[in-house]
Amino acid sequence: MGIWGDRLLPHVIDKAGDTAELRRLRAEVCAGLHGTVLEVGFGSGLNVPHYPAAVTEVLAVEPSEVAWALSEARRAASKVPVRRSGLDGQRLTEADGTADCVLSTLTLCTIPDVGAALAELRRVLRPGGTLHFFEHGRSPDPGVERWQHRLDPLQGALFGGCHLSRDMPALVREAGFSVDRLEEAYLPGPRVSRPWTYGYLARATR
Repeated sequence: MGIWGDRLLPHVIDKAGDTAELRRLRAEVCAGLHGTVLEVGFGSGLNVPHYPAAVTEVLAVEPSEVAWALSEARRAASKVPVRRSGLDGQRLTEADGTADCVLSTLTLCTIPDVGAALAELRRVLRPGGTLHFFEHGRSPDPGVERWQHRLDPLQGALFGGCHLSRDMPALVREAGFSVDRLEEAYLPGPRVSRPWTYGYLARATR
């Protein structure tokens, strides 16, 4: 990906992902996590302060060495042990049924083969385990959706393969999960930002 994607983009994501509104949503999506949690797209550890006390360990899947280094202070301050677990959400290293819960925040938009990744997340979850996700994606408004498709190539080129137009709840259901809780809305901001700000806060069961 070059200097921008490999070295600079993780810093941009770390800063942009740490707003007050996103911290509130991270706390919401982390509510109910317990036991062994596999977090795909761990990034710079922005979810670490929001892990509930019931979480006993976190298995962190993160391909970026820069993002992992940025997470060091948050991991050091965490009461929950965090262990790096592989680099690729499409090919997880954990055994079947390892995790009680899986966590994904603003990650499924970027994974190239999202179907393969969701199949892997389902595999490592124990039966009855839950997938907690906060993602952005396809707007239900036709005009906004058209702009999302137009902008997808540029978005992907600038932001590590990110897609604006993925229908995340549909993809999760297609992977064999039951979506038990789903909230959908635009994040606060001007109308011009809507191709980027339609989000899903959800919980699904294996």
